[in-house]
Amino acid sequence: MRLFVFGIGYSVAAYLKAHRPDWTHVAGTVRTDERASRLERELAGLKAYVFDGNGRDREIETEIARADALLVSVPAQGGDPALRVYRDAIDASNLGRIVYLSTLGVYGDAAGGWVDETTPIDPAVTRGEARASAEIEWLELANASRKIFVLRLAGIYGPGRNAIASLRAGTARRIVKPGQVFNRIHVEDISRAIAACMATDLPGGIVNVCDDEPAPPQDVIAYAADLVGIAPPPEIPFEQARLSPMAATFWATCKRVSNRKLRQDIGVDLAYPTYREGLRALLPDG
Repeated sequence: MRLFVFGIGYSVAAYLKAHRPDWTHVAGTVRTDERASRLERELAGLKAYVFDGNGRDREIETEIARADALLVSVPAQGGDPALRVYRDAIDASNLGRIVYLSTLGVYGDAAGGWVDETTPIDPAVTRGEARASAEIEWLELANASRKIFVLRLAGIYGPGRNAIASLRAGTARRIVKPGQVFNRIHVEDISRAIAACMATDLPGGIVNVCDDEPAPPQDVIAYAADLVGIAPPPEIPFEQARLSPMAATFWATCKRVSNRKLRQDIGVDLAYPTYREGLRALLPDG
């Protein structure tokens, strides 16, 4: 079985490190020659191509034509750049399975209430119109012989990207907005979700990928500080936080996202069901 990937970033690299043996051939795209060379050294047998969202490459077309499955993790830019450039090649291919990595941000605000895959989206609230448009484009490619999964990812953390690292770097902030919670997912559990969708007999569709416990961000910082014996930063009232416009869009929404479909239907057993297990595992003796 052959896999082609559009966009080998943090999450996809973690998946490939764990699941490269699942595939007889893996190739994919990155944005720079330097990144391509580094990944080919780190992941034995990987062939990396440079794709910046523009311009066609005959070798990429050949890889798509030969692939059995496609994994897509590129930023949406007025839709999906992979489809904008290579849609005809994808349409003409024998791809049996496509997994597209999206974001929970398309849901917008639920005032702290629970949402699931049946909840209507509201991408304008989070500037997620391009991502929502890309989801639709990919889902339209589904047919009797091709399964399409759209994985809506929560906030990602893992090695090198976590509250402990932020505390040690002196960049962590303990902002408090009463009632605010965020949804999270460890990068290893994203890997498990991708692998499960590549293997399941289910017909495809949208799947929320998040852990079991939406939690206040200040609690996560405080827990991380306790783990490593660092005094937590002082609490900052939300009104005094002086957030950037982009950061403010995240705090403008509050929702608790259900992972029932991921757990029960797709059958993913989370390695880190809450931030506590995930952060503890990031310690040297974790």
